[in-house]
Amino acid sequence: MSVKLLDNKAFYGFRVRRTVAGELYQEYFSLKKDGKRLEGRQKKAVEKEAIARDAELEAEQKQYLEETKEDRCFKPDGTVRGISYLLKTEKSGNLTPIFQVGVASKVEKKTVCTSFSLNAHGSEDAWNRAVDAYAKHKSIHKNSKLYQRLLKAMPKVS
Repeated sequence: MSVKLLDNKAFYGFRVRRTVAGELYQEYFSLKKDGKRLEGRQKKAVEKEAIARDAELEAEQKQYLEETKEDRCFKPDGTVRGISYLLKTEKSGNLTPIFQVGVASKVEKKTVCTSFSLNAHGSEDAWNRAVDAYAKHKSIHKNSKLYQRLLKAMPKVS
């Protein structure tokens, strides 16, 4: 929830702040009337109004994110945003080719980073495992068209 009670010299009330479709919405709900602070039921009524507005913005935010999910998965060049092909330097000095997945997980509510070695799994299997991990954390179903498109977006590996 992005409703915050502000109490300072400049303002006393609730602020609702969310970004929807790249646009920041910031709205204020004052807890003062005729220079006096509202209390009790009046304060609760203003709080409910602020919470209701936040819920509206949250619904718009979720709808936008769902509608643009597919676009946000891919970079302009067609590669998957969040899966990189890298050459990892091991302690021994050897270079190991990997697919590294680094995404903001909707499941775990934090950024997750994991990698899959092409030497250990082969390029196809490593890519499939990377896409599986990506799909899990981005809540993409395996039987969806988006998942199939992700599988086909494997970068060229040398």
